[in-house]
Amino acid sequence: MTKFLLSLHVLAAIVAVGPVTVAASMFPAAARRVPAAAPVGGGGGGGDAAGAGADAGDVRTVRLLHRICRVYAGLGIAVPVLGFATAASMGVLGDAWLIVSVTLTAVAAGLLAAFVLPRQEELLEQLADGQPVERARTVRLAMFTGLFNLLWATVTILMIVRPGSTTGA
Repeated sequence: MTKFLLSLHVLAAIVAVGPVTVAASMFPAAARRVPAAAPVGGGGGGGDAAGAGADAGDVRTVRLLHRICRVYAGLGIAVPVLGFATAASMGVLGDAWLIVSVTLTAVAAGLLAAFVLPRQEELLEQLADGQPVERARTVRLAMFTGLFNLLWATVTILMIVRPGSTTGA
């Protein structure tokens, strides 16, 4: 049963957390590429039709990246749930490496919920209104996203190395 739970835990981490880390990393640069006053719905009227389509496509890309982050963050709940079930099955719930991993996971989830997703939404609202996005805002978002990704990389390393664990390699 432990191997089955561990397999589900790892698959959930790959399938749920992986897309969030990639899409969140792509979001700031994609938001910067949207030209000011890009129409949200493709706008009607005159002007260069090819240019308007590209602008609307840029906004759609940013919106898609945010949706990926939001949806897969929700699916990511399966990772700690399966992780706790696996740890209980292995009898390692009190091990230091696991406690540190759980703490870092909670910090990463908090960072995503409190700083990354809300800032993405704010930038999307600006883009939907055709307002230019300040580079400083996308840089801050990239910083929070980088911290989120660094926390997940650290958790992944702890899960593989498990310092002090008698169950690891």
